[in-house]
Amino acid sequence: MGWKGTVRSMGAAVRAAERDAKRRQRELERQRKQYEKMQELEQSAYEVEVYENHIDVIQSLHKECSPPIDWRKIAESKAPEKPAKSNQNEKNAQLKADNYKPGFLDKLFNKEGKKRKELSQKVELAIKKDVSEYEESLSKWEEELKDWEKSVGIARSILIGEGKAKIEAIDSLDPFSEISNFGSSLVISVGENNIVEATINVHGEEIVPSEVKSLLKSGRLSVKKMPKGKFNEIFQDYVCSCVLRVSNELFSAIPDELVVVTAVDELLNTKTGHLEEAPILSACISRRTLDSLNLDTIDPSDSMDNFVHNMSFKKTKGFEAVPRVEPELLESA
Repeated sequence: MGWKGTVRSMGAAVRAAERDAKRRQRELERQRKQYEKMQELEQSAYEVEVYENHIDVIQSLHKECSPPIDWRKIAESKAPEKPAKSNQNEKNAQLKADNYKPGFLDKLFNKEGKKRKELSQKVELAIKKDVSEYEESLSKWEEELKDWEKSVGIARSILIGEGKAKIEAIDSLDPFSEISNFGSSLVISVGENNIVEATINVHGEEIVPSEVKSLLKSGRLSVKKMPKGKFNEIFQDYVCSCVLRVSNELFSAIPDELVVVTAVDELLNTKTGHLEEAPILSACISRRTLDSLNLDTIDPSDSMDNFVHNMSFKKTKGFEAVPRVEPELLESA
């Protein structure tokens, strides 16, 4: 089995461990189909639950991760065994032909010759079936061999630190689908120091709701503009959660010990008066440090203090542009 097959086989386990917020999101999506049939108060309760679940989901992205790939095991794996030719179908058919003994009715109606001819024809068909089955198994083996050769080649290249192999593995695994579903896009690259760098465009205005939904005592829906401070705090948690999730996914995909993850968004350039993309968080994430954290209980924003990072954030103003983490700082991460 190639490395892609290994990942697919582990998918069920990942889905079983799906965090509560994501699982609840799926349940709410199913309920959405029944929305029109709900009474007004039920609709209000549903809308509030969807709103609260969305906030929970975007602040807990870091709590899930794809299974790690054991590249050393793949590199040391044995090639699939070439199938051997078999004439089992022919043997079975020939045995029936050899053991045929005409019965009373066959003799009475002179069917012995016809029966022997039919058995002989079945032997010929069995021979063709043996050939067909062998060719099919051989074709399957050739595909598995190509997959194995590619997998071993990528694994060996990754283990010696080849940047191109790292990018190929990450692109093929596509571990960032959940983040992409929220509209955030990623670009992966390898720097001159062979450190993998990821840039996330977080699209804050599109991800974090601009309104707060709650239920009044009457059970009716209340919709108010979200206070700027609350919006900024939720956005900060979302950005930091994204950075942690991307880092963890990279560590699952490649055996590196350090990665640099930078989140960018549109900020107002006060010199030009235009919105421009700029880094708002840039962090060097250490595998050892990340592994030591309890991701189920941390505050994603507070957790950035565990890493070398650049972030300028105020609850009243939100993010400000910051420089990307420089490679020379990585040794102190």
